[in-house]
Amino acid sequence: MKCVDDFRIRLAGQDHVPIMIGGMGVDISTSELALEAARLGGIGHISDAMTPTVTDRRFKTQYVKTKLKQYKHNVHSADKAVVQFDLDQIAAATRMHVSQTMEAKRGDGLIFINCMEKLTMNAPRETLRVRLNSALDAGIDGITLSAGLHLGSFALMADHPRFHDAQLGIIVSSLRALQLFLRKSAKLRRLPDFVVVEGPLAGGHLGFGLDDWKKFDLALLVREIRDWLDAEQLAIPLVAAGGIFTGGDATTFLESGAAAVQVATRFTVTDECGLPTDVKQAYFRANERDIEVNGLSPTGYPMRMLKNSPGIGSGIRPNCEAFGYLLDSSGRCAYVDAYNQELARHPEAKKIKVLDKTCLCTHMRNFDIWTCGHYTYRLKDTSRQLTDGSYQMLSAEHVFHDYQYSRDHHIALPAA
Repeated sequence: MKCVDDFRIRLAGQDHVPIMIGGMGVDISTSELALEAARLGGIGHISDAMTPTVTDRRFKTQYVKTKLKQYKHNVHSADKAVVQFDLDQIAAATRMHVSQTMEAKRGDGLIFINCMEKLTMNAPRETLRVRLNSALDAGIDGITLSAGLHLGSFALMADHPRFHDAQLGIIVSSLRALQLFLRKSAKLRRLPDFVVVEGPLAGGHLGFGLDDWKKFDLALLVREIRDWLDAEQLAIPLVAAGGIFTGGDATTFLESGAAAVQVATRFTVTDECGLPTDVKQAYFRANERDIEVNGLSPTGYPMRMLKNSPGIGSGIRPNCEAFGYLLDSSGRCAYVDAYNQELARHPEAKKIKVLDKTCLCTHMRNFDIWTCGHYTYRLKDTSRQLTDGSYQMLSAEHVFHDYQYSRDHHIALPAA
């Protein structure tokens, strides 16, 4: 009987353990978590979601304070078009976040950065260009394009000297999305180095409709895309993602032709994960009925999260002047619109509720939207419950090795 360690994915001219830890923002996939994956021979992700906020927290920069000071006059305005990011600051924050991580890297693995197209930042093309190229400047091993079709993203990096050197991949949830991306990028003569096929059981944003995600199956999606690539004679490694909870799950996909698996849920309760301890314990305690897919995200994508996330229903004032990462090219955000509608309905209320959308910037920054994978309710089976009722925290190394060496869906518990 095989295990994950019997396989390897070849990227950047080297073989790697075929375990990729997903890029969970905002700083849930910390540098420490990515560094452990690389040290152990796999592939780790950091996220570029709200990077100025992350560097403020980690390196005591003051990007958020500076931006808020500049636009404080606009706080009570419903029109956020004036609220623009300083591109030099975005570049500096990205380079700092990436370079500090890469300088600490040890081992033979790789570190990628997850880059969301839906992080539109009131200037989608300009801010995306800066984020992508600054990550390459700072020496990132690779970039995973996520949360969007990214039809123009390769072109934004095409003039960078590392465009053909760094590992570039994309997350898709359908064959059509991949075909559109390849068609748009064909003139650049640059294929992606890998494709992550993310199924309907993944955590956070999903690439499916709110009402139809249950109709899809990851194994069928991987097979469909694999067959099409074979027919087109395109040798692009596929990475299966979403709902891969055990080493046995991973091995099944590797035996079926996937080059690697991307996993995240089980790493949310490790010491290296950026979630606060009380949130990790909430994940351990969660039951299946506590998990939902809803339409609260201002991005328009469905999201999977815990129903008891503190940010759900919160009617906080939009913090676009400080954050504003989801403002579109016209300075609009679905949460801002929803908030203003509720404010107009209840002009005298001291506190309002906004039930159909959430201020994702503020609540993700404060760890108050608890995004999670479908199998989060099984986390309690991967640890030991302590005498005080809490669950023993795990190390990233323990979870990584359990994926790497376990057989027949066995889950290794931590030492007592």
